[in-house]
Amino acid sequence: MLVEIAPPRFDVELDIAYATADNVAGRPIYARPACYLNPEAAELLRKSIALAGALGLRFRVFDGFRPTEAAWAFWNLNPGSPYFADPRKGSPHSRGAAVDLTLIDAQGRALDMGTPFDTLSELSHHGALEVSVEAQRNRALLLGLMTAAGWDCYLKEWWHYQLFQPKRFPLLSDSAAGTRMMA
Repeated sequence: MLVEIAPPRFDVELDIAYATADNVAGRPIYARPACYLNPEAAELLRKSIALAGALGLRFRVFDGFRPTEAAWAFWNLNPGSPYFADPRKGSPHSRGAAVDLTLIDAQGRALDMGTPFDTLSELSHHGALEVSVEAQRNRALLLGLMTAAGWDCYLKEWWHYQLFQPKRFPLLSDSAAGTRMMA
């Protein structure tokens, strides 16, 4: 069973990108904006929220559980891309074991990370030196908060964090998960 990530249970701001046209697909993939994680990932997110809150920061969440139907929609955009998981093998997102997010300040302004969410280029990689020093610091801060809470990172996307060994969780479709995210 997945846990819905939403205020007030979780002190986060939701900006579910794949429920809008403002994403790499250029169209909504989800029928409704929602974020779910498996219970272990939800507990790590709680730890991350507490660590960020101690610094006066919060998280803006772009995505969590991604039903296999959505994974197919992305795969069909660009099969074989290193940025899209083969839906037959699955991704941490399709297991409720990953979250995409950024840091925001007390006024709700996103910290500069050097690229927007979902920029599919080397500029989005952790350790990219071509982004500003401020963006490098902010990425390092996000990385520190998330890894201190127990998350693993994905080196090609500064916004993506996942559980270690995510394949121990099953792939889930929208109907199997009961999330009603897909049309």
